[in-house]
Amino acid sequence: MANSLHRTVRTPLLYFFILGDVLGAGVYILVGQVARESGGAVWVPLLVALVMAALTAASYAELATKYPRAGGSAHYVNRALGPVAGAVIGCCMLAAGVVSVGALARGFAGDYLRALIDLPTAAVIVVFLLALALLNLSGIKQSLGANAVATLIELGGLVLIIVLGGWVLLRGDGDPSRLTHLGTAEHGVVGATLAGAVLAFYSFVGFETSANLAEEVSDPRRSYPRALFGALGTAGVVYVLIGIVASADVPTDRLSDSSGPLLEVVRLAGGVPDRLFGVIALVAVANGALLTGIMCSRLAYGMARDGLLPPLLSRVLPGRRTPWVAILTTTAVSLVLALTGEVAALAETLVLLLLIVFTAVNLAVLILRRESGEATDHFRVPTPIPYLGLLACGFLFTRIEAAIWARGAILLALALLPAAADLLRRKFRAPEDSETVRPARTP
Repeated sequence: MANSLHRTVRTPLLYFFILGDVLGAGVYILVGQVARESGGAVWVPLLVALVMAALTAASYAELATKYPRAGGSAHYVNRALGPVAGAVIGCCMLAAGVVSVGALARGFAGDYLRALIDLPTAAVIVVFLLALALLNLSGIKQSLGANAVATLIELGGLVLIIVLGGWVLLRGDGDPSRLTHLGTAEHGVVGATLAGAVLAFYSFVGFETSANLAEEVSDPRRSYPRALFGALGTAGVVYVLIGIVASADVPTDRLSDSSGPLLEVVRLAGGVPDRLFGVIALVAVANGALLTGIMCSRLAYGMARDGLLPPLLSRVLPGRRTPWVAILTTTAVSLVLALTGEVAALAETLVLLLLIVFTAVNLAVLILRRESGEATDHFRVPTPIPYLGLLACGFLFTRIEAAIWARGAILLALALLPAAADLLRRKFRAPEDSETVRPARTP
């Protein structure tokens, strides 16, 4: 088909895609923000967020192996609840994706880059996002090849932080008692845990983007669950260890005030130039932005093909088979958000939008099991898991502030405009089209 995608992604590339997206999705930026919300025991909300993320990841594993198509959550909800719900969820996911890319682009222009060179923030954001768009346009194998290299670099950087942080503790310069300090002046223990988990949840998002890549995976029914749970487990272990060493080594107020919190661990340990770790952190942030950008473009492409967005977005480059209109459109929106928002606010907005998506996906798992003739040759999650996923989303919803709800509503409304316009266009064109179709003449 002229608008089809290539099935060229195997399990190792998919594993690195998911791992790279999760590892680059915020830990280099948000550890300090989590400390501000929860206190010194950063590892606790990180662990809570991992468990909550794993519940919904299991639902994605079932749906992605059952319906391996671009469009991901929008396609699943479209099948389960109809095109209107599919459009809403798809636009939530799309808005979350462009918000995430915007947040990471802004994080790229922060303290880690300033450790290398001082450049105007706006100029850095523009060049950064244009470079990622060009790489995305070049082809999925090229993009994922770059991701595999970048993921190894960023994983190495996080392992370096764990080793350096452990060295600081061994030489007696840390304060392990901070690992039990949970709570702030604004929040008690439970409130601090949930408030921190909302932000920490952002560090684990990324697994959901891989569902939009299922159409390009050569054997999704075997590859997807292995890559998904392997990557999420790897990221979880690394993140909890990072939370332990960062909070034990760095005073909480210093950690919470830094836009490059892991750089504080490097400085305390000594012996590693700021520039070296700055490069590693920048690779991690860039990789997360690249992979989320890939997700956004594939989601927009899949929604357009399902009739949930204007068909223009389903156009692909001949030869390269990349959805070029979707790539350029989503990059432009991310650019606007990166130039006008702050990292923490963008992260919380992303979590809100993803919670809406995750709620719908957990519902879709349960509803689609009632389809007649349901296939059985796919991963199937135990029935209690989607219900627990719904419960986890409900808990996190209660921690979202009113201002974030307002910002999310505005973004969702803007994202829904093209879908609504296309729906109206097709509705009003339908009668005209039917008039041109003459009944067949009977012999």
